[in-house]
Amino acid sequence: MNDVIHKFTRNVPDWRPRVTPVKLEDATPEQLDALQVTPSNTKVSAYVLTLAHDVETLKVRSPLFNGIMYDPGGLDRAARELSALAASVLSRCVYCAAVHAARHAQLSKSTEVTDDLFANGDKADLTPRDRAIFDLAYGLAGSPPAATPDQMRAARDAGLSDAEIVDAILSSALFGWANRLMHVLGDPVRKGAA
Repeated sequence: MNDVIHKFTRNVPDWRPRVTPVKLEDATPEQLDALQVTPSNTKVSAYVLTLAHDVETLKVRSPLFNGIMYDPGGLDRAARELSALAASVLSRCVYCAAVHAARHAQLSKSTEVTDDLFANGDKADLTPRDRAIFDLAYGLAGSPPAATPDQMRAARDAGLSDAEIVDAILSSALFGWANRLMHVLGDPVRKGAA
């Protein structure tokens, strides 16, 4: 277990499942359909292959994920990643935090926000808009949620529209759930760890 990563990083670690993932060559037609595997798309993550054991849930999860993170309108992509990152920081999901931090840095063309968040946690020095998104998402991701009317007012005061607030809520909720599932199903490990 000493290869399990516990510190936040933008370098996406490997993920070691505790449940044997479905092998593509052994997948049922229903699993392949849920995985949305095509002849040109055969690289599927170990996490998604693990989720393929529950076909009905995976069939709902993938379109939901794509809609929340990629649909047009509402929050821009970097802000959706910030909201997802807030949920991942709260739940201490090192793997997801790395994915969202790396994506946020790529989309925003800056590592400043993620550097500060990883160094200072929820006390990071963020712009009012980023602070409002992070705090709302962080508050919503808890179990039970601890978001406050003040956080909603801060989002409004920072200029977030209804659609942007809904996107922050949805990305936080999605990753609040996904992070907890990842913790149960596996561990982030150093690249190349056996």
